Amino acid sequence: MSDSRRAVRVTITGRVQGVWYRGWTVEQAGLRGLDGWVRNRADGAVEAVFAGDPADVDAMLDACWKGPPAAKVIGVQVEETADPGGIGFAQR
Repeated sequence: MSDSRRAVRVTITGRVQGVWYRGWTVEQAGLRGLDGWVRNRADGAVEAVFAGDPADVDAMLDACWKGPPAAKVIGVQVEETADPGGIGFAQR
């Protein structure tokens, strides 16, 4: 099963706090059946871990560039990370 999963840690920058980005991320990740979490960072960025089917992770990464309507994303930095396992998706 681990061969069929991908896990990434993502840092999203731009106008991504105070625009419902975390709530939107929880909704979008849930629709794709992903595991992981999302949180605001002190530097104004949003950080998330997405894990699941590689195609679903890729689709989520594409969606992160858009975000909710009020967001203005200027960067999405992606790095591979350890799979958190089947934990569901949560806002931290």
